[in-house]
Amino acid sequence: MPGTNLTREEAATRAALLDVTSYSIDLDLTTGDTTFGSTTTIVFSCREPGASTFADLVGATIHEITLNGEAVDASAYADNRIALSGLAADNTLVVKADCTYSRTGEGLHRFVDPADDRVYTYSQFEVPDARRVYTTFEQPDLKGTYTFTVTTPAGWVVSSNAPSPEPQENGDGTLVWLRFLAGKYECFQGSKMN
Repeated sequence: MPGTNLTREEAATRAALLDVTSYSIDLDLTTGDTTFGSTTTIVFSCREPGASTFADLVGATIHEITLNGEAVDASAYADNRIALSGLAADNTLVVKADCTYSRTGEGLHRFVDPADDRVYTYSQFEVPDARRVYTTFEQPDLKGTYTFTVTTPAGWVVSSNAPSPEPQENGDGTLVWLRFLAGKYECFQGSKMN
């Protein structure tokens, strides 16, 4: 595989092969200061059952990959891509990984403001930065609906460009923020409240 950058030919081949139905993204921002948990479920169809393709995920540590309920060896993740083979007509891909917070603004940026000692995060999902936060077929002609669930420490606030729901308390000192989206990109901003 050629690496991080998607070529025009690869994008055209993948778009001709796939239709994406939905993404379900679960982000866990309680795992530490440098990484966060990212579990993505992608439902998609393939016009040529038996074909191969790849999904995008940049700079992650893979914990588990399943395609249609079958385990995929973690070695399928190389060069910021997850190789997928033996696709069915209808597919479900689940990827559990740890992703790295950005310090440069791409993907999910995290910092502590020295003025108030609060933790702030914000997302930057300009193409191709969503793949730094969750597994995706990162190209504009493979869109699907999105559901995001974000788990945060107690006292954090999550906001976005969609209406913000009230969080659910987990009982373990964390909050779960659930929102349903229909668009391609979403912006999450979190802050630690003292």
